[in-house]
Amino acid sequence: MAWERPIPLIGDTSTAAARSDHPDALAFPEAERQALYDIVGARRDVRRFRPDPIAPDLLNRVLGAAHSAPSVGHSQPWRFVVVRQPRTREQASVMADRERLRQAAQMAAEAGRRLLDLQLEGIREAPLGVVVCCDRRAAPQGVLGRATFVDTDVWSCACAIENLWLAARAEGLGVGWVTLFDPAELAELLGLPDGVVTLGWLCLGWPDERPPEPGLQRAGWSRRLPLAQVVVEERWPSASAEPAPPTSHLRAPDQDAVVGARDGADVLLTPPGSLGVLDRAVDRVVAMGHTHLDGGTLVLAAADHPVAEHGVSAYPASVTREVLAAASAGEAMGATAARTAGLGIELLDAGVTGPRVPGTARLTCVDPRGDLVAADAMSRRDVDRLLTEGRAVGERLGAIGLVALGEIGVANTTVAAAMVCGLLAANPSAVVGLGAGADTPMLERKRAVVRAALDRVTDRHDPLALLAGLGGPEFAVLTGVVLGAANAGAVVVLDGMATSVAALVAVRMAPAVAASLVAGQRSRERGHQLVLVELGCEPLLDLRVRAGEGVGACLAATLLRQAMTIRTTTARVADQPSTRPSGPYTRT
Repeated sequence: MAWERPIPLIGDTSTAAARSDHPDALAFPEAERQALYDIVGARRDVRRFRPDPIAPDLLNRVLGAAHSAPSVGHSQPWRFVVVRQPRTREQASVMADRERLRQAAQMAAEAGRRLLDLQLEGIREAPLGVVVCCDRRAAPQGVLGRATFVDTDVWSCACAIENLWLAARAEGLGVGWVTLFDPAELAELLGLPDGVVTLGWLCLGWPDERPPEPGLQRAGWSRRLPLAQVVVEERWPSASAEPAPPTSHLRAPDQDAVVGARDGADVLLTPPGSLGVLDRAVDRVVAMGHTHLDGGTLVLAAADHPVAEHGVSAYPASVTREVLAAASAGEAMGATAARTAGLGIELLDAGVTGPRVPGTARLTCVDPRGDLVAADAMSRRDVDRLLTEGRAVGERLGAIGLVALGEIGVANTTVAAAMVCGLLAANPSAVVGLGAGADTPMLERKRAVVRAALDRVTDRHDPLALLAGLGGPEFAVLTGVVLGAANAGAVVVLDGMATSVAALVAVRMAPAVAASLVAGQRSRERGHQLVLVELGCEPLLDLRVRAGEGVGACLAATLLRQAMTIRTTTARVADQPSTRPSGPYTRT
């Protein structure tokens, strides 16, 4: 006897046979499918808007489309802040204008001029602003699907933005996505609590333009890549065939500036290159557009490292907190060195166990952290957060003066050595050093730890993956500081191997950063010279300093300032004829 399959009254009423016979049964009619593709193809980033209001029911339809987006674990982490008040929109527009000018200043000259020619936002003109926020206050482990890919909540919010954008286009509305903001500044403007982040500002209104193609493409800024250039089959191709990375527009000093700095030194009443390595460092600073180096800050980042449990340090992990507390009191060696050098000090707690040390800025909490041997140092999400926070610090302090780097972290020479081996494909035997007070058995333990960590971490091409797998919180935040300070046009003075590793990661992310770097010293760590060579930096000092805490960077900053003063106050010679006297000096 053949039995009939029970058909449920709710949910999916289809049968396996029906699905097998008609696998395309869910497809919409051809005209509706084509309409969707037309909308996708006609979506534009609109910058010019009419002042006409948007009807409430229309706004609700568009926001409803955004709210229908897919989300990890059906968590629906998006929150839509609808901004109508002109005062708030004016404040946001000023913030975007400031950031636009900052970014243009750091790009190649022609790219910067073209950027300023573009209208990049319509915050003032659009009748509404919609700020899509991501509520990240739920622990990743508590949301289905986020424990492993912790940023899927942010990706979900990006899907909501795309839904909103396409629905708005179907309704004839224009959307402009503006990300010319310091994220913390925008969050403060909107009163967002900790743990809620923004994905930029959406201008929403009736468009006052009819762009036939994307605005940046029309302006010659970029072009849409052929589909074949962004699709790979099965796995990422080999280095010789891999897709090109996105173009970076961060500007290093141009040829005229570099030659001009050297020409300026050539008219001094002294033989060329008379200050040796210092002359080269001063040339670099002058080429960046600096005529003096008044002001400056030592950024001192601290974090604990679980790898210390493997017996790789002569000191207990608690020393990190003690040194940070002494620095806050102005009594640690790094703090006194900064004061002696006339530098301010910025203390960043990037992950020190226990309550916040007074006088420090506690950054993103990185927890849990791995010991490198069995688990990653931190998640990719933590790396991204610390980079963002470090960038903001670097941008802010870079606008004041030079930025010197220092770190505090028991066992972080082991971390630095692992990073060097990962970044440069170096042998641990050639990189791992004694650190502060280690003996021979401890040195062997350090090498064994680094080898085990390298065996575990297989992705050596992505510097951020290496930061997550082999690095530590202070390395990530200092990488962000370097990027932010370079973007602000500041000179960045490095200390020992740990800070140089952070700088190398920054250079791997944006090669033009290298033009902002000055190597303060060569430390006793064996791998430090390898990093300096990779950066193309010759150190100002070689005093076998092993204090950490930015002490070498502070000493070098003093020396660099003195050299700048010498350069600007030394007597100049008159214009010389094409045939010069034989002696090194010409008196006038």
